[in-house]
Amino acid sequence: MPDKHESRKSKYTADRLIPGAFEGETVTRRRFMTGTVHAAGAIAAASFTLPALGFAIGPIFKEFPHHWETAGPTDMFPNDNYVPVTIEIEPGEGEIGNTTVYVRQKNPKIDTDPYDRNTAYIAITSRCSHLGCPVRWIDAAKRFICPCHGSVFDFLGLRVTGPAVRPLDRFFTRVEKGLVQIGPRFSVNSHLRRFSPRDPGEPLDGIGQYLYPSRPSARI
Repeated sequence: MPDKHESRKSKYTADRLIPGAFEGETVTRRRFMTGTVHAAGAIAAASFTLPALGFAIGPIFKEFPHHWETAGPTDMFPNDNYVPVTIEIEPGEGEIGNTTVYVRQKNPKIDTDPYDRNTAYIAITSRCSHLGCPVRWIDAAKRFICPCHGSVFDFLGLRVTGPAVRPLDRFFTRVEKGLVQIGPRFSVNSHLRRFSPRDPGEPLDGIGQYLYPSRPSARI
């Protein structure tokens, strides 16, 4: 009966009768070169993949300070129309840090989505979800209209027509000492489900919600 150590395959290429093997060699030159090329390729791929991945998902883990701006007293906002309010979104940036927000009181007959149960006021951005152009609330038509590319949104900010890929973004709201305050921005899909902020042109329905990273740093 052969000894189990004798039947074990040798680690040396010469003992295994590999063509071109050298005495004392444990790895063939072909395998060594193949492994070297693969390792170099992996390092090269990681050198541009990892920074891009970090840039894409980094904002998800970074904490940004919550900034709240006073929009006005609670009785300033009806529940059947929007009032435009200019607030400072980026402190210390001057005029470029200001934006227009359309604010109204929540109407239980219209605002029936379950994601705004604890919200007393609705605040909608003036930035179109197509390419970021400023939209206007037209009271006579009860529509938000973008003059740039023709996107139209209804009273809830849902897309009616045009190239926009999702509803208008919203802002968190709260009431402090009789004043309505506007907080961080968030994006919504066609069911008004809340998502962390996204840039214009990024859909949030279906697979779109997984394809685009959060952009909490872009608060306007």
